[in-house]
Amino acid sequence: MSAAPAGHRCECARQGTPRVLFVTSELAGLVKAGGLGDVAAGLPRALRQRGIDVRILIPAYPAVLGACRQMRIVGDLPGRAGLPPCRIGRFRTAEGLIVYIVIAAGLYERGGSPYCRPDGTDWPDNDLRFARLSLAAAEIARGSGIGWRPDVLHLNDWPGGLAPAYLRWDATPVPAILTLHNMAHQGVFPADRRHALGIPEHAFAIDGVEFHGKVSFLKAGLYYADHVCAVSPTYAREITTEALGGGLHGLTRDRAGRGRLSGIVNGIDESWNPARDPHLPFHFDAENLRGKARLAELVRTALCLAPSQGPLLGVVSRLVPQKGLDILAEAADDIVREGGQIIILGLGEPATEQMLNRLARQRRDHICVLVGFNEAMARRIIGGGDFCLIPSRFEPCGLTQMQAQRYGTLPIAHATGGLVDTIEDGVTGFLFYQFSTEALLVACRRAFDVFGDAAKLVAMRWAAMSRRFGWEAPAAGYELLYARIAGGPALARTPARGPRLQVISRGG
Repeated sequence: MSAAPAGHRCECARQGTPRVLFVTSELAGLVKAGGLGDVAAGLPRALRQRGIDVRILIPAYPAVLGACRQMRIVGDLPGRAGLPPCRIGRFRTAEGLIVYIVIAAGLYERGGSPYCRPDGTDWPDNDLRFARLSLAAAEIARGSGIGWRPDVLHLNDWPGGLAPAYLRWDATPVPAILTLHNMAHQGVFPADRRHALGIPEHAFAIDGVEFHGKVSFLKAGLYYADHVCAVSPTYAREITTEALGGGLHGLTRDRAGRGRLSGIVNGIDESWNPARDPHLPFHFDAENLRGKARLAELVRTALCLAPSQGPLLGVVSRLVPQKGLDILAEAADDIVREGGQIIILGLGEPATEQMLNRLARQRRDHICVLVGFNEAMARRIIGGGDFCLIPSRFEPCGLTQMQAQRYGTLPIAHATGGLVDTIEDGVTGFLFYQFSTEALLVACRRAFDVFGDAAKLVAMRWAAMSRRFGWEAPAAGYELLYARIAGGPALARTPARGPRLQVISRGG
């Protein structure tokens, strides 16, 4: 499939900058369930700073409606099959970003998270909810009724996966990018739901949306999008393997072989700065770390840990099997025996939470588990810690390791996905290459050796805090990708030695 039919030439080719509709199911500051919310807040802002007319499309959840100021209705979109009609609202954020909202009260105006009921179970009509979002995006791209039309659709994960399909089924000549944040979440629904979703019969096939006899939103996105971009180069390669391809490795290998798969590492926002973070009672920088030591003491005291001169290890994470917390639990006794203390903050699956709570009860003076999430406490744990534990089985990109390095907290991480792309082993953190308790302990002992050598510890903290993980480089990478798939020239202001689009080749 070509990036755009020959008869279509988008405005970016004439004006030099593309118009991009960024389609997301969550947006930090309004409604957030995971890292996608942070990306949806940070990347469009950075793209806008580069002069790109980027606008966000998100469902009108209660939290979004409640945060809207001076929202106005700009369009009405028809229904299709079992998908209800919807209205499109428009408002500007405090920073000036234009946000469109898909208003369909029966689908979105309810409690819980973007994906789940208050009890944590999936909404049974998630297929309709996110097909409606996808169809709205495709209809806006077609020029339906809001007074603005994008040159590129930028979709994110399975909730936007049907948008490229609707584009193709309706012969809409607008190219689409799908950013893949986590292959483990695929949006799979029973085959008989395809009729309500307006999926043509010919598309319920291996070359289409069918996946083991069901409908897969993610497969639809992978198949119909003009380009797929994973959130790190290493993860882009990993998803072409059977181990991490989620059963779709054949399709991702095909996309890689066609030059239609790439990887761009996410960024973190500018608020992650230990010299002025308002969540920290003590500030510090690479030249003066006294505030970091005071913060560690404050955190220990607040969480009733025993006084200690040993290393403080923090975990800020979703408490789910992906994060490898089972091997951390197995290693915890050895870490404590060797002088370490562990603080874990997060929310997730009950079984993982219960496992960690049992661990904390056994080691009350040296292990603390906080089930839930609090932004201020998360930043204090990351800022006050000596090391940040990230033993993930797989990690598409990860943000915590970048945040930790900015605060001089050296990550100890499994060498997978974006962790490989953002941690320099022995320089800004410690990587272990086999997913096992033993390998994790070896990495921890390496870290403890550095902790005992003041000169090495200062050097590694300096190196880590010198790293920059802002959104400027990712935005430049996406700008190149937009120009490539939309048929426009690479933008002249991109420096010759600036970001390059790293396309993943088959087996590469």
